Amino acid sequence: MEVYLDNSATTKVRSEVLKQIVDVNENYYGNPSSLHRMGLQIENKIQAARKSAAKVINAKTEEMYFTGGGTESNNIAIFGHLNNIDAKNNIITTKIEHPSVNNVFNNFKDKLEVRFVKSDNMGRVDLEDLAELIDENTLLISIMHVNNEIGIVQDLDKITKLVKDKNKSIKIHVDAVQSYGKIKIDVLKLNVDTLAFSSHKIHGPKGVGGLYIRSGLNLKSMIFGGGQEKSIRPGTENTPGIVGFGEACDLVYSDFKQENQKLRELKNLYAKRLTEEIDGIKINSSLDEDGAPHILNVSFKKVRGEVLVHYLEQKGIYVSTGSACSSKARNNRILDAINLDSDFVDGTIRISLGFFNSIEEVDYVVENIKLSVNDIRKIMK
Repeated sequence: MEVYLDNSATTKVRSEVLKQIVDVNENYYGNPSSLHRMGLQIENKIQAARKSAAKVINAKTEEMYFTGGGTESNNIAIFGHLNNIDAKNNIITTKIEHPSVNNVFNNFKDKLEVRFVKSDNMGRVDLEDLAELIDENTLLISIMHVNNEIGIVQDLDKITKLVKDKNKSIKIHVDAVQSYGKIKIDVLKLNVDTLAFSSHKIHGPKGVGGLYIRSGLNLKSMIFGGGQEKSIRPGTENTPGIVGFGEACDLVYSDFKQENQKLRELKNLYAKRLTEEIDGIKINSSLDEDGAPHILNVSFKKVRGEVLVHYLEQKGIYVSTGSACSSKARNNRILDAINLDSDFVDGTIRISLGFFNSIEEVDYVVENIKLSVNDIRKIMK
């Protein structure tokens, strides 16, 4: 039996999406910038995909830009916001951001002040601390909507209201790579300036992402080329990927409520079964509404997470020790930030769910995690 539970790293492409990708490669292979009919045909398909991507977050079609992925979207947004800085300025983020935000902010440490807002032991942003960090020199605040390792959902309504009440000129960027298509987002009601998302987290192809830029915002480009995507992300478009992404967006939009409920039920069932059947366990993800429906972070005492990952893969079960982008790091910055007990840190794994997972897999997975944990503990003794 094969059970893939690493959907926060990447997802299996759905068959409907694959059909669209193949169709574009076979029949609509023209350059969308070309003036002839084939160019117009694929340009129309890109626009249809843009409309589909916009629908997921209730944005205007013209506010959506296609990129090469979530990392690129975060970089384009942050560098675009910070094109005119002064040493007296400051920027604010959390300690639990994805590397594509954290490393960009660290890049600016010698140019202006970088401030980190506190979070609690579940990863929730401390609103009082955030309010104290904001002043008249704050240029940008970047907050991850759903943390990719522990799955906490930040209250963006409260955060954005607090920020704009303190200083209306502050720009707000949101890394929504793990929430796009999983959590209801309405940018018409949410006061954010830019928002990044990705295709391969929602069963679309890799190498495609998106960036929402609020109408009227003049974001300075960091890439120069032929003017595609209104010069925000110039370069010949990945047309098969974009059209496939559009199909994935349509599928997510049409099945949103049902799929969201299924993922949450699976997550809670895994948490319940693992807690009941294994001693020395800690659930690091919220099981309430402020926990993403698809991410369950679990720690086991006297177990090494990477060893458990390899034990499970021998049984055809695929989980991770955390973010794929940080898998080779010696220390887990996220677990440090939530002050996870040192007895549990080394034995942490992430179970992340997707469209293809089912309740029929639970018995097999829980039984093999239990057997593996017990085996590892015997060896470590």
